[in-house]
Amino acid sequence: MSIVLVKNFKMRFGNKTVIEDLSFEVGKGEIFGLLGANGSGKTTTVRALLGFYKPTSGELLIDGKVYDPEDRNVTVGYLPEERGLYKKETVIDNLVYFANLKGLNNPLEWSMKYLKRVGLTDKTNEKLEKLSGGQQQKIQLGVCIMGNPKLLILDEPTKGFDPMNRRLLMEIIEELHKKGTAIILITHYMDEVEKLCDRALLLKDGVARAYGTIKDIKNEFNGKSLDQIFLEIYGEQNE
Repeated sequence: MSIVLVKNFKMRFGNKTVIEDLSFEVGKGEIFGLLGANGSGKTTTVRALLGFYKPTSGELLIDGKVYDPEDRNVTVGYLPEERGLYKKETVIDNLVYFANLKGLNNPLEWSMKYLKRVGLTDKTNEKLEKLSGGQQQKIQLGVCIMGNPKLLILDEPTKGFDPMNRRLLMEIIEELHKKGTAIILITHYMDEVEKLCDRALLLKDGVARAYGTIKDIKNEFNGKSLDQIFLEIYGEQNE
């Protein structure tokens, strides 16, 4: 059973075609890698899936229907590459505010527990703008995972993280996965994909160039690593 279904998706902006006849699905509870260079169509696909863009044609469904953020039965957490929190407010006020919006029973308790989990209890009453970029990213992640969403979409979640914080984030992703959350991971770190993802889709110029389990993709490319496959596909333009 799929949590995400994209079928014959096309996206044009004016005369420019960004996505050309894209079809894929994400199974319930799986970790799915959405890969490609900048401008390949990854973020456009996610934004159309979440209703920010209206597709030129095709179907984009979450849990069998077009996504409606007001539908509490289909909870989605989205960590965009461009973060969106209230930087003039304190860390705890940001977390509690969003926890209330998402209907958590004990917003303050959840927020304090999360801050302890990510090592930021000493920043509880700091204004968000005073935190480093990596620390702000941890707070944004906390907002995304509140309420154990059915689907979590992470766009470059470890960007700017040191190795220790990357490992912490990977642990949090694995914990959510064990609880049944499906995760779409957009990343340029192929080691993260090989370690975490069940399946993946590699986009180039809005077209799927590789799709399937990690093992199947490697077999298709004669056992090469994902790094080598990425370089092979994107090196074609220089041949």
